Formats: sequence, structure tokens, C-alpha cells
Amino acid sequence: MKRILKPAAALGIVTGLLCPISTYAQRVLLHSDVATDTIYGSFGPNRKFFNHIYLGYLPVVGKSGVGSEIRYGSSGEFMLGLRNKFRLSEPLSIGLDLRFVRLSYLLSQTDHKRLPTPVVHYRESLALSQWQLEGFVRLNAGARGNVVGRYLDLTGWGGWVMSTAHRVEDRPSAGPRRVQTNERGLPYLRRWPYGVGARVGSGRYAAVARYRLSDTFTSSYQDAYPELPRWTVGLEIGWL
Repeated sequence: MKRILKPAAALGIVTGLLCPISTYAQRVLLHSDVATDTIYGSFGPNRKFFNHIYLGYLPVVGKSGVGSEIRYGSSGEFMLGLRNKFRLSEPLSIGLDLRFVRLSYLLSQTDHKRLPTPVVHYRESLALSQWQLEGFVRLNAGARGNVVGRYLDLTGWGGWVMSTAHRVEDRPSAGPRRVQTNERGLPYLRRWPYGVGARVGSGRYAAVARYRLSDTFTSSYQDAYPELPRWTVGLEIGWL
């Protein structure tokens, strides 16, 4: 004797057979959407837009004037910045940096010292803390994938000196072992430096040279103080 399925039972069997197929189809579509994510395609070391943090140290080089001699190797600028790069084409990019820079000059203590006074101390320094903006044009070298690769940057920069300091340390023969003096808000240092530079890099490492076009001292002090060295040359390391 044949059994005839009721309409409700038949509908339940058909629905059960179709549910796994529908669920499987939805999972495939979900994976397909993730693979076409537009953010992945536009951001990266060799894509349309990229930014990263970097730090560097550039010792001061070049000749200083008589009376403003410095201690080379101990004088330099430390920088911490954020670099933004925009790719125009495979060989050409442009960018903009925002960075904090602390430039320190350790002054030599000689008999003909003039900066900022002729008084000789055990140790003496001038420090300028500043914010800088730097624009650059990047020429990329060679074919590469989604990596920074090798490049040459030509740069122009300007900044604002937010604080200045003159630090002196003396070690008298009698009394206290050490006497330290700090002076801030120095009127003889310019507050708006600017200059040019170049950077040659490969991946996260770069050799950097910067030349300051602006004078160190304000116009009223330029006759009293010989100019300090304008060049700094050193290394940068990027956090890619």
C-alpha cells in the first residue's frame, strides 16, 4: 500500500535540502567581498598613499667662525617625525614630513671664545627645540613590489623654534663640586629656520644631508657672534 506525503511534509523536505546550499552560497559571497577591500589596494609602501614614523640623528659638520667653535661629534640634531608619501607614478612620488627636532651645539672652551660670552666654562651648550615641516620629491629607482625600495629625495624645510636654552656647567676648585646654570628664551637666536636637503634611502634606512639657509643669530647679534655650521649629515631609520 503506497503512502502519500502530505503537502506540509513535502514542503519541509524540500526546505531542508535547499538550506545547506543557500548557506554555502552566502559564505562564498562573503569571502569574495573581503578580497576586494578598497583600503588594501590604496595604502602600502609602494601604493597610492603611505605614512610611517621615523627617527634620526645628524651630527653637525662644516666650519664655524672664530669665537663660535663647537665640539664635533657631540653637536647634532635628533629628530622624530611622521612621513606622508603620495605616489604619482611608479618612478615619482611627493610627500610631507612633520617632525620634532632638537638641535644642540656643544661650544668649545677656548681663549678666543665669544659665544655667548668670553667666559670659559667646564662645559657649555646651546639647544634649540623646534617643529619642522618638510616637503619632498622622491625619485624611485628600479622595479619593485609593495615595498619602499631604493630612492632619492630632494627636500625643502622650514620650522618654528619653540624653546631655546643655554646650559653651563662649572666645577670650581673650592665649594660645591658642580655648578649648573640654565638660561631660556635666548634673544640672540632666530625663531624661524629654513633650508634644503637630500636623502638617499633603501627600505627603512636612509642617509640624510641638510643645509640651513637661514642665519643662526638675529640681525642685532650677527656682528657680535660668528655664524655656526650650517650642515648636518647623518642617518634615519623608519618604522615601516
